[in-house]
Amino acid sequence: MYPDSKVEGTYIPQPQPTAGVPVYPPSLQASGFRVQSQPPPPAQWSTGLCDCFDDTGNCCITCFCPCITFGQIAEIIDKGSTSCGASGALYTLILCLTGCQCIYSCFYRSKMRAQYSLHESPCNDCLVHCCCEACALCQEYRELKRRGFDMNIGWHANMERQGTIIAPVTTPPMVEGGMTR
Repeated sequence: MYPDSKVEGTYIPQPQPTAGVPVYPPSLQASGFRVQSQPPPPAQWSTGLCDCFDDTGNCCITCFCPCITFGQIAEIIDKGSTSCGASGALYTLILCLTGCQCIYSCFYRSKMRAQYSLHESPCNDCLVHCCCEACALCQEYRELKRRGFDMNIGWHANMERQGTIIAPVTTPPMVEGGMTR
């Protein structure tokens, strides 16, 4: 279909158009060559952005004190590496100093979408957080809750409840008697 090219005496074959399922030569398949599959298409959020009133308790808390909801979300998304209190305090500090807490919280929405392969909807993450901060936090909270997390107990307690964390047993080293002469 495509003419082959010659560059300074070197033969360079042109790529042929392909269609259908790729077929790999048996020599590659036998050598353990692995073909990476395509990632699954993005999933839909379990609730809409404006379904805030499904959970009126969280809606009120988020409306009057969004740092609490943000802290709970951040602890779960960070898998316990940051605490609810530390994330909420940083959120509040950014809010008080700059008023740009929506930029900070949109990074967590993006991180959550990546972890759970969620579709970026209804629009860009930063735009959602800048225009509808409270609704975005409520939607993220509901999504984590519907995925089985008890948002009030934090990451570590959720993992213990699910039986996934096995605490390492550490024993102090054995000390042989004191110094002797």
